[in-house]
Amino acid sequence: MTYQAPVDDIVFALKTASGLDDLISRGICRYLDTETVAAVVEEAGKFGAEVLAPLNASGDRMGSKLSDTVVTTPHGFRDAYRQFVDGGWSSLPCSERFGGQGLPEVVSAAVSEIWHASNVSFGLCPLLTQGAIHAIEAGGDEELKEKFLPKMVAGAWTGTMNLTEPQAGSDLGALSTRAARRDDGTYRITGTKIFITYGEHDLAENIVHLVLARLPDAPEGTRGISLFLVPKFLVNDDGSLGERNDVVCTGIEHKLGIMASPTCVMQFGENGGAIGYLVGEENRGLATMFVMMNAARLGVGLQGVGVAERATQHALAYAKERRQGKSLAANGAREMSPIIEHPDVKRMLLTMKALTQAARMICFATAREFDIAHKSEDEAERKAALDKAALLTPLAKAFSTDIANEVASLGIQVHGGMGFVEETGAAQYLRDARILPIYEGTNGIQAIDLVTRKLPLAGGTVITSYFKELAGIIGNVRASNRPEFGVMAQRLTDALTGLQSATLWMGQMLQSSPEQALASATPFLRLISLTAGGVYLAKGALSEDASSPRIAIARFFAENLLTEAAGLAESVQSGSSSVLVDASGAVFA
Repeated sequence: MTYQAPVDDIVFALKTASGLDDLISRGICRYLDTETVAAVVEEAGKFGAEVLAPLNASGDRMGSKLSDTVVTTPHGFRDAYRQFVDGGWSSLPCSERFGGQGLPEVVSAAVSEIWHASNVSFGLCPLLTQGAIHAIEAGGDEELKEKFLPKMVAGAWTGTMNLTEPQAGSDLGALSTRAARRDDGTYRITGTKIFITYGEHDLAENIVHLVLARLPDAPEGTRGISLFLVPKFLVNDDGSLGERNDVVCTGIEHKLGIMASPTCVMQFGENGGAIGYLVGEENRGLATMFVMMNAARLGVGLQGVGVAERATQHALAYAKERRQGKSLAANGAREMSPIIEHPDVKRMLLTMKALTQAARMICFATAREFDIAHKSEDEAERKAALDKAALLTPLAKAFSTDIANEVASLGIQVHGGMGFVEETGAAQYLRDARILPIYEGTNGIQAIDLVTRKLPLAGGTVITSYFKELAGIIGNVRASNRPEFGVMAQRLTDALTGLQSATLWMGQMLQSSPEQALASATPFLRLISLTAGGVYLAKGALSEDASSPRIAIARFFAENLLTEAAGLAESVQSGSSSVLVDASGAVFA
């Protein structure tokens, strides 16, 4: 089944969750109007459907290959990347100062969904490059920016993130990669990094690695980590490529999914040390790297939305064609019915659509806050938006990637036995989706971050303000008194009430029993995400006429999926003790 970008749904979500018209009227989306944004999304959709999507299955079958430190991407990827760069897509969200187009985050989010839906393995390369660009902009000195950013923005060079080591995964304080000062102000980097996406490839002429490492006199733990820029090829003063740096790929992982994306083992300094340049201040590298990581976390959330959208389209097309049994609506017809007529299949497809659209809304709402935080002329508004973006980022990353797995699994179920057979393509979406809740901070870590860092932001006023925003939308739904909404308003009210109660409990536990708060962090994240997603869908439904399928999706979500909220609220507040009760460890003996 051929992927078609859901342009209307994407633009609708931009208007609903991102407040696109408001951003345009306030000048935050400079030089843009709604028609231009829609045209950009439509062109991205064509590129995704015509260039990237046809390489998705073949790239999965072929995978990237390593031969004597050289990685070759699957057939067609190099040409696709050249077209991607020539089309200006690599520079779309980047600063105009370095040759970018300076388009807002909300537009970048929209096209990013399309790249990941059409070919998530391909989309990883520009995702990480843009994150590296943001980190260098945030922490690099002017010389470093001028030397590296124009080529990275143009897509001639790509970027990577080098954090993980065999003994240092989520706990970066344990990393052992070393940096030694040199007399000329550069550093010698030695060590091994693993799980480095696009650490080596044949798409671009240079690769710019951002590497976390520790100086000899650095404090222990995360306070002693510095960030370094280590290019594959050194760059001469005139901008031309110089000699090869002392960094090589010594292996690529054999994975469950994202086969076309090379996941590399990188060795720095086998022959004396790779030359690196300090980004930011010594021993403060993690703060700069988090600029890249936060951007990547929203990007990974959009990966989840993209994969879920692709799986939904695939399953829907199959359900319309596959005939089995006779539905009750067949009215005595002799031939078998399309399986989409069977209520249980309808339920699965509606669940897939509703979860995907809710996740899209959450991601686009997050992107809006980043735009305001970066571009508003009011300092207080910028700070408030940055706090709200911080609150929403764990939801965007964790909920969107969790539902990608749920939706892709349902897609296999819709296909029946054929879904378990690789030739139908349904299985690839689940294999590709499975990494998403793991990398860029596992979803368990996202939940902990939400509970321990984001709920207490600004003394709790950030989450309180957000609840007021959700309550206002629910009030509008209730006041509309539209019969086609069913009991949507009541289900939304119930969910928000449960969420507020669970949040109050979380605040108490963070003070009196932090371990119980941690034990309930994951169901809490699911609870707030479901509530937010349901409210955003309802907000969109308010602008639609009675026959709109968007009302049907919003109502289905509220009456069938949001009912989970009551149980989640109860689990948050009363389930943590049973997680911790086995103090002796007998259950796991």
